[in-house]
Amino acid sequence: MPETLSDGGRTRPPSPRPAGEAANFAVHAAALARREGWWERPAFHTPGRSWAHGEVHALAASAASVLAERDVRPGDRVLIAVPDGIAWVTAFLAAARLGAIAIPVNPDLPPDDHAFLAGDCRPRLVVTEDHLTGRFAGHAALTGGHLVRLAQEAPASPAAAVTGDTPLYAQYTSGTTGVPKAALHRHADPARYQRAAGEGVVGVRHDDVTLSVSKLFFAYGLGNALVFPLSSGSCAVLLPHRPTPAQIAEAVARHGVTLLYGVPSCYANLVAECPPEAFSTVRLAVSAGESLSTALGTRARELLGAPVLDQLGSTEVGHAFCSTTAWRDEPGTIGRPLPGYEVVLRDENGAVVTLGQGEIWVRGDSVMTGYLGRPDQTARALRGGWLRTGDLAEYADGGALRHCGRNDDMEMVGGITVSPLEIERVLAEHPAVAEVAVAVIADERGARKLRAFVVPSSPRVDGARLESELIALARRRLAPYKVPRSVEPRPSLPRTSTGKLRRFAVREGRW
Repeated sequence: MPETLSDGGRTRPPSPRPAGEAANFAVHAAALARREGWWERPAFHTPGRSWAHGEVHALAASAASVLAERDVRPGDRVLIAVPDGIAWVTAFLAAARLGAIAIPVNPDLPPDDHAFLAGDCRPRLVVTEDHLTGRFAGHAALTGGHLVRLAQEAPASPAAAVTGDTPLYAQYTSGTTGVPKAALHRHADPARYQRAAGEGVVGVRHDDVTLSVSKLFFAYGLGNALVFPLSSGSCAVLLPHRPTPAQIAEAVARHGVTLLYGVPSCYANLVAECPPEAFSTVRLAVSAGESLSTALGTRARELLGAPVLDQLGSTEVGHAFCSTTAWRDEPGTIGRPLPGYEVVLRDENGAVVTLGQGEIWVRGDSVMTGYLGRPDQTARALRGGWLRTGDLAEYADGGALRHCGRNDDMEMVGGITVSPLEIERVLAEHPAVAEVAVAVIADERGARKLRAFVVPSSPRVDGARLESELIALARRRLAPYKVPRSVEPRPSLPRTSTGKLRRFAVREGRW
């Protein structure tokens, strides 16, 4: 097994970047649309309206004038807290055109979280919604709707002169294990992960229609629904709020979606609630955010009638750096490093691991420059050009990587370290299980024991019978100390707004 993995030339090679291309991301995307003949093609479907690539770029150029009138200058920060839609796209591209730094955040966060993020990044301007402006007291604010209306009457702004290394945006980590941190990315980074994940994973084409259930404020969604369409001449469906399974199926059928991006819990819900005929246009689906179990992946493939690719990425890298692909699907793994990235597994002392589990370290051109305003945490994450991801993996037969959870997800049972992901994968094979999370919970006597929290696939599932069957399944497949001592049905699992499991909430057993 090689100490360092690269893609080995087995995925589609990245396209070279033409000499003389504009460094400014917004200017480059607009020039690409003109040169390739995409100007009149649809770029985004939003409720009640579709927007052509040319309309989007012209609107963003004028919106940059609106931001400049509000004293936004190169290097200033523009916090964006609006739902997915044309206002979000316009604000991001306008900030890019001015050489400002876009700070996308979840508009549905509670007030204290919004206050924390604004205090952390200190924006020159906040683009948000009417009912949220009070949360950003002390900061100049503009609603997304007002920005779009003003832009329709404003002249185009000159573009700032930037280099590929000029900061473009800072995106907050999901905060599953601690305080959110903003990973800073450059103008050159979107083109890098477009070539790696847009071209290298799904081979995105100008006639594709994308639906990303993960939102634009999330690294996964930003690439899927903004960078990939603008870089390929294709189109994305933007839904302002988190859709239900029925709404996802309806949007797929109405717009003829060909590329579907989601997280494992999304696919579990689609399998439980939706008919397969709604997904007849889907040619490829992608799962990320956390590990996709083999059992759920099989059920999702059967529902969609298409491959479901599994990948691993991070906010710090910008998008995926390791994935199965349309040309090399290896179910049960997260595939291999994508073009432009190297991966190595290391133990807690930094030594290379070739057998057993190790922490994933990755390096590549789109790795963040650091966390905004957090030099100590940056120094802990970045080591000699490598990013310590905190994700654990091992080599599967054939050399692909199998995700094994995170190094901060591990549980201690009777003095033995246990990965809950291993147990969850086994329990997820039961057909009556839609989702499952395992944690060590103190019982009424204070003894700490493994408990499985299970979302049944149907409300008609008998809880007592399911508990008996799951414990029996675990006993057949796992070492005795890994068998849950109890199973507790729950209507849902605690997740972040980006769909990741909140392990700390599972450990508390309260949600």
